[in-house]
Amino acid sequence: MAGSNEKREFGRRIEDFIALAKEGKKVHAEIALKRLPIKHKIRPGTTEDMRMEVDMYLFMGDYTFRIGKEVNHVCKVYMYGYLKEPAGVFSVNTNIANARLKADYRRLREANIVFEEKYF
Repeated sequence: MAGSNEKREFGRRIEDFIALAKEGKKVHAEIALKRLPIKHKIRPGTTEDMRMEVDMYLFMGDYTFRIGKEVNHVCKVYMYGYLKEPAGVFSVNTNIANARLKADYRRLREANIVFEEKYF
């Protein structure tokens, strides 16, 4: 028996909201894109020539999905890289992240989810 404090959970992944939209629910999405710098910690003993921390970046999409009055957030990493990569790698990684984002946008459009496209 369902309790009075039971909260409906719509989803935790983009695919969950696509499925709900395909079922006929009206879904709106907002996307905020981030290039987030992080430090990747290397476990001691992995290799002797690696430092204990490596500076990295993540290309992330922060989605806000609205179904009626319900608001849900989903975060997805589209690409990552290392700050000390050879010249040109950042541009390649940006293109890869945008291609993956474009594929998600296509799936959202096909499910009739309303949103504005943004790119890295």
